[in-house]
Parts: sequence; structure tokens; C-alpha cells
Amino acid sequence: MLQTIESFDRIGEENAFAVLARATALAQEGRDIINLGIGQPDFRTPEHIVEAAIKALKDGHHGYTPATGLLAAREAVVRRTITTTGIEVSPENVMILPGGKPTMFAAIMMFGQPGTEILYPDPGFPIYRSMIEFTGAKPIPVPMREENGFAFSAEETLSLITPQTRLLILNSPANPTGGVTPRAEIEKLVKGLEAHPHVAIMSDEIYDVMTYDGEQHVSLLQFPEIRDRLIVLNGWSKTWAMTGWRMGWSIWPDQLYDKVRKLAVNCWSCVNAPAQFAGIAAIDGPQDEVEKMMRAFDNRRKIVVEGLNSLPGISCITPKGAFYAFPNISKTGWHAKKLANALLDEAGVALIGGPDFGVLGEGYIRLSYANSEENILRAIERIGAFLQK
Repeated sequence: MLQTIESFDRIGEENAFAVLARATALAQEGRDIINLGIGQPDFRTPEHIVEAAIKALKDGHHGYTPATGLLAAREAVVRRTITTTGIEVSPENVMILPGGKPTMFAAIMMFGQPGTEILYPDPGFPIYRSMIEFTGAKPIPVPMREENGFAFSAEETLSLITPQTRLLILNSPANPTGGVTPRAEIEKLVKGLEAHPHVAIMSDEIYDVMTYDGEQHVSLLQFPEIRDRLIVLNGWSKTWAMTGWRMGWSIWPDQLYDKVRKLAVNCWSCVNAPAQFAGIAAIDGPQDEVEKMMRAFDNRRKIVVEGLNSLPGISCITPKGAFYAFPNISKTGWHAKKLANALLDEAGVALIGGPDFGVLGEGYIRLSYANSEENILRAIERIGAFLQK
């Protein structure tokens, strides 16, 4: 019998992909399935971005690029960062990576080992905890509470830091809850972190442009006092509907940059060249398709919240960011994962149970409203009929 190292038995997964596979299999059997499970825009990548990749291929960009990414792509990220945050960073601190997860992987691997602790949002993106457990570090959940709009509490977060804490993971706007942490709470957290200089911070800002109702995303880059220990994760997947292109970027402090460069050399070598040219076109080209997509998400968000709150036993606060709703289903009498499974099998609606996003996710389910208004309305109708039955 083959013997693998114990750490590989600790790796979890992202159940949204398992639900996607199951929903796809049911659809192939002829079932009418409405997928509100996967966090993927249902829009096409804007045409000028696609054309930039085609041009790059035709122009002969078929080879390796630097492990850190093309300089032109890193400079594009610098321009975009100035536009969205008002902060200028050096291209020598920017990494181009194959998606957002490699930044999580690299950051958690750098700071996680047995005997250390890493704080992560809960409910939160499941890969945070999965990778923490893989390293042997102890995962410490930072509660994202419904009564707080699913934003983190600076006071509660700071109270969880110990001498063993090595990394604090933040995510706003947040997956799976749609929560957006206000500036005042972020400022309070940054102030409190002055007493904990041994703690690095990874800020997952992949949904940075996806805010509603006048909410403004606050980048941790805007706080120079933590810049020397701050890792910022971002990318192309959500903003420009480029999930399948596998294009992410991150901004690293000087002392960590060469470490992640070496990891890139050992792990993925580089990001494919044509996709990087597409990424440059996304940042520098017209943003009208992004704005159109955001208007559509805002309309769908209102439909989802109104529809969910009309269902028996379900209540849903209004998400302020991303494209997820995280309704409370505790009064239905169902456990969350059992309800999600039953809705897929019996009602043909794919959702994700809250426990897939952490130990504090019970009593909730996640819906992605990155689907058409028509399908959202059909899904709400089916969920209502199922619950009444």
C-alpha cells in the first residue's frame, strides 16, 4: 500500500466544484437544473480582451515569460491599483499568478507550520482553512456575524491574536456572505495591529469593484503602517468575467517577494503569455462591460433578497458586495447541507450549504446571483414550492 505524508490527508476542498459537477451530471441526464452554486459571472469575457489574446498568439507570444509575470502586465496592475486605491506600488512588488488561489497557497505556506496559528474569516472561502490545516498550523476562525452585516469586528479579531499567530486573512467584499467591512472598523483593526508586529496580513480583495448602495471598498494598501507585512490578493476572474483564464495578481512586501518568486519557479514556472496580454487589455481597455455587469448584478441582488425574504422560514439581509446572498434558513427546520442537497435532487436548484464555508456556516446557504434574472426567479419559485411541500 502506498504511503503518503500525513499533511495530504488534511487537504480539504471547495465543495462548489463538487456541486457544479453533480449539477452538470444531472443536466446531462436531461434534468432542468438552475445553478446558483458556482461563483462565476454568467457574462462573456469582453470582446476586446479576447481579441488581445488572439493577437498575442498570432504575434508569436508562445513561450515562457518571467516567473513574476510580464513587466507590461505588472505595470498595468500598478496603473489599476492607482486608479482604484490612490496608492502607487512598484511593479517589482507585483506578481502575476495563475488565479487567486496561488496567492493564498503561497502566503499560508510561508507562515503556516505546526505550533503556529493563522486567523481566517468564518464563514469564509473554504480554501483558507484547507490550506492552513495542510501546513499543520492551527486554524483560528474569525466570526463573520449576520448581526454585524457579515463584516469582521476589529475588537473580536484582535482578541484572537496570540504570540503564536503568524498570519491574519481578511476578505472584503466577502465570499460567501457578500459582507463589506466599513472603513471605521478597518482603521480600528490596523491601529490595533500596531501591538502585534509579528502578524502578517493577507487581504483578499478579489471583489473590490463589486459594492452596492454607496458602499466603498477600502483596500488595506491605504494604510502605510502595515505595508511592510501586507499581501494583497486580486485578479481578473470576477471583474472581467475571466474565471477560466486563470489570471490573478498579488502585491507583496519587499521581504516576501523573492520567496514567492522562487515558489513560482518551482511550482507553475509562469502564467501563459497570451492570457497576460489579455489581462493588460482588460485593465487598460474600456470598462463599459464591467459597469454593465455590475448594474445587472445589482438588479439581481434586489430580486434575490426580496424573493428569499418571501419564503417560509428564510430571512436574508441585503449583501453589500460581491455576487452572493447568504440567507438564514434556521427556521426551516433543515440542516443547511441537507437542504442544499435536497433542493438539487428534488427541485433542480444548485446551492451551497453554509457549513462548506466554515464551522459557523450552519443555518445558512449560499446563492450566487451570477445567473439570469429569469433563472433566479424560477429558482426562488422552486425553493418556495419545495419548502411548502
